[in-house]
Amino acid sequence: MLQELNSAAKNCGLQMNAAKTKIMSNCNDVTDVDLDNNSKIKVVNEYVYLGQRISFDKNSQRAEISRRIQLGWTAFGKLSDVFNSKFPQYLKTQVFDQCVLPTLTYASETWSLNEGIMECLRIAQRKMERKMLGIRLQDRKTNEWIRQKTKVIDIAERVARQKWKWAGHLMRVDDNRWTKKTTEWRPRTTKRNPGRPRTRWKDDIQKLAGTQWMSLTTDRREWRQIGEAYVRRWTE
Repeated sequence: MLQELNSAAKNCGLQMNAAKTKIMSNCNDVTDVDLDNNSKIKVVNEYVYLGQRISFDKNSQRAEISRRIQLGWTAFGKLSDVFNSKFPQYLKTQVFDQCVLPTLTYASETWSLNEGIMECLRIAQRKMERKMLGIRLQDRKTNEWIRQKTKVIDIAERVARQKWKWAGHLMRVDDNRWTKKTTEWRPRTTKRNPGRPRTRWKDDIQKLAGTQWMSLTTDRREWRQIGEAYVRRWTE
């Protein structure tokens, strides 16, 4: 497949970038591929694709969340002059909501949500809020007091809204794109590996909206109403 892609690219006057092209597979017998231009496409276990870490590892999502938080702190640090300044708090809040929060929640539409993930994100956001206000844990200010001062968008609310909105959009498309096909896909066998199964992307949606949740997306008004309950489920 790679050789065919390389040949087709050459016919169009293009050349594959071996440094940016990698091979990932859930099979163990896959090896590196040598192209005819003396470049090699390497097999890797993980890869950052379109800004998101992709891997077959069972803990890949945890690793991606940790990476998101680290990148969020990087964005926060680059704006430390703003957050540590004497600017009014509402300006700092706008900067946080528009620059730091999108970094923390990038591609959150694809996450399989659970309480552990949400708590990690909340902890990171609360630390950033304390930094903005110039207070420490020893000051014993409640989370409610801090949020009343900062008035930033709650990260759990943003993540939940983004995922619910994406789920509705995904099910309403009618052009047979792969994102919808993979969401609707069912394995040929119902047999699963022993042990507790991992949380799937749709599990938290299906738990609230039922097994027929896909058909509910056609009614946008009803879908938005159910979405408010979904957001409260993660924020209350």
